[in-house]
Amino acid sequence: MDPNHMTDPVQQRLEIVLPPEAAGERLDRALAQAVPDLSRTRIQALVRDGKVTLGGKTVRDPKAKVAGDDQIAIEIPPPEPAEPEAENIPLNVIYEDDELIVIDKPAGLVVHPGAGNWTGTLVNALLAHCAGSLSGIGGVERPGIVHRLDKDTTGLLVAAKNDRAHRSLAEQFADHGRTGALERAYLALVWGGMSRQRGTVEAAIDRDPRNREKMHVARGERGREAITHWEMEESFGPVAAPIVSLVRCALETGRTHQIRVHMAHLGHPVLGDSTYGAGFKTKAKHLSEETRALLDGLGRQALHATHLAFEHPVTGELMSFESPLPVDMEALVESLRKSL
Repeated sequence: MDPNHMTDPVQQRLEIVLPPEAAGERLDRALAQAVPDLSRTRIQALVRDGKVTLGGKTVRDPKAKVAGDDQIAIEIPPPEPAEPEAENIPLNVIYEDDELIVIDKPAGLVVHPGAGNWTGTLVNALLAHCAGSLSGIGGVERPGIVHRLDKDTTGLLVAAKNDRAHRSLAEQFADHGRTGALERAYLALVWGGMSRQRGTVEAAIDRDPRNREKMHVARGERGREAITHWEMEESFGPVAAPIVSLVRCALETGRTHQIRVHMAHLGHPVLGDSTYGAGFKTKAKHLSEETRALLDGLGRQALHATHLAFEHPVTGELMSFESPLPVDMEALVESLRKSL
């Protein structure tokens, strides 16, 4: 890629010469290989908008075939303002560079604007924090959200700042670490004692037809593949019948509410999970008064994204991050240790 000049302060013009081996390729595919900063979807949109010239002539068909040594010019309009507005919401930034940002999300922060949550989200916060450093995802000035955490789940989350980073991170999350460097692990406090030291839950997840806001383990051929690997970290209570366990869960897939659904499926729902563990509320009678008060004060599921690793989109370096339990979960663990 050879960016020659800026045609004006707000619009960029790229001029490139395709290599001979590109002969016979589709225009959008050849440009995606030649201009890694732009996703193929973004290139297709620019072609259809008449922003690409081939040998000096405007071409509007992304499927058009190219010849070797073609001279191509691309006019890149400035990113459109994002629909969500920037809001000055404090963030705990763990790492940041020109390509991406890693934050430690607090409880209560919704990741993306949606029905009932158009403001006060992580996206609103990132728009303010990253003002001036977002080159646009798909031509829109916004952070690239490649994975999410539930509103009341705390911990590590990465977002992209440009198309190149977004494409790379999205591919890594789609692969779920099966062939790449991606790793995601959570710490969860769950009811009861696990039957063994470690195990794997392979149970497809689908939306619950009786309650569209919930997910459930699907039966038959329904649902999407969901795999969670779990390992015991610590148990609290009698050795033969623990009251609570601290479990580390590693995701091989990334379905909505996956850990919460899978732990409930095992008969060990996450503490404080009113959606999937409501039937276990009476278990709290086995806790000390202090521990019960801390659990009530938690006011959410005791689930924390403690580990995140991925390959840097540009350098290829392995990026690995750890986040200790938040103060409220750590206090709950300490109280369990003392009282059980």
